[in-house]
Amino acid sequence: MLAFAIFLVTLIFVIWQPRGLGIGWSAMGGAALALLTGVITRADVPVVWHIVWDATFTFLGLIIISLLLDEAGFFQWAALHIARWGGGRGRRLFPLVVVLGGAISAFFANDGAALLLTPIVVAILLRLEFSPAQTLAFVFATGFVADTTSLPFIISNLVNILSANYFAITFDRYALVMVPVDILSLLATLAVVWVYFIHAVPNEYDLGKLEQPAHAIRDPLIFRAAFPLLAALLLAYFILAPMGMPVSIVTGAGALVLLALAGRWFSGGRGAVVPVLRVLRDAPWQIVIFSLGMYLVVYGLSNAGLTHALAVGLLWLSSHGVWAATLGTGFGAAALSSVMNNMPGVLIGTLAIAQAHGMPAATRELMIYANIIGCDLGPKFTPIGSLATLIWLNILSRKGINIGWGQYMRVGLIITPPVLLVVLAALVLWLPFVGAATVP
Repeated sequence: MLAFAIFLVTLIFVIWQPRGLGIGWSAMGGAALALLTGVITRADVPVVWHIVWDATFTFLGLIIISLLLDEAGFFQWAALHIARWGGGRGRRLFPLVVVLGGAISAFFANDGAALLLTPIVVAILLRLEFSPAQTLAFVFATGFVADTTSLPFIISNLVNILSANYFAITFDRYALVMVPVDILSLLATLAVVWVYFIHAVPNEYDLGKLEQPAHAIRDPLIFRAAFPLLAALLLAYFILAPMGMPVSIVTGAGALVLLALAGRWFSGGRGAVVPVLRVLRDAPWQIVIFSLGMYLVVYGLSNAGLTHALAVGLLWLSSHGVWAATLGTGFGAAALSSVMNNMPGVLIGTLAIAQAHGMPAATRELMIYANIIGCDLGPKFTPIGSLATLIWLNILSRKGINIGWGQYMRVGLIITPPVLLVVLAALVLWLPFVGAATVP
């Protein structure tokens, strides 16, 4: 009960974020309290850091890359192209925006999609003079697809990185399993948001109100480097990660190259357009403190016996076949993430699976991926489910679009379950085709 009370208070402060405290120091305060009360020990600190460091620095690297590309006009250029491909027809634009959100989420993580795409989409819709109800339809679709399509690569979500690292799943193996599953998740998301929001999508819009995409490019050098750099990064992940190279090293190298180009380090800074120092200052450095602090608090729940109890439940599920094991794990992880945030949720699920000894190897692997899927998609049930959702809501609030918790949950509880069910079913059907792998 003490461990749970500390976790609950920490989560409240992380969500509330008292002025000047932020998510990092809120989480670290909870960790310090857990240490002082004996819920965790000093020996737990290096154990937890070993689990979270790669995911944390990969996230930072991706966000820095994303912010640099955003300052160069890359994402606005892409969004304007999408708006023009819509051809003035709202029902063509709607799925194109969803697909763009899925692509950004896959390569720049769900938090990057929420942070970068949301303000751009809102700005374009305002320029097109969409009504508040019409804007809300696109905004909700963009927010939901950021999480539901953050499955395909290890780098697409902090949840993916942490779980893959813990079970030593290589980048290529992970992609082999999850890319097809993610494609189906994108299609399922598009189907449900289409049914739910299509009545609010305008039939037509005026293309003449949009600027030319080329006018959005503020730094041509960064823009020209974007596609080769992203291709090189993806190739490096596939080649180097199976050799044991942490994905954070690869991502950090990509961020460093882009920083050098943006800052024109090769010419002493002459001709620089992007404010590199501001980008670095605006990067979410508190996520490093948050990751260690929050996961230490969650580790206290594990020490108190929560993960052992969940492991017993997982073994019971595994005895009822792969469908029960996969659906039970996925929906259980989703429920856990929706009430305690998916970052602590994935660690609890991961530790529980690791402690559930004696199940078939194929069932164990299904549970590992089902836990990831549940923690990626399940947060859409509630506003506190993921950092991406909290970022998304904060951005909308600053834009004058206020979405209440009740309104959000009415949509989330209708849209999310069918998508989650379809994706988990796809996992059960797909994994036998690629063959089971041995995981620790």
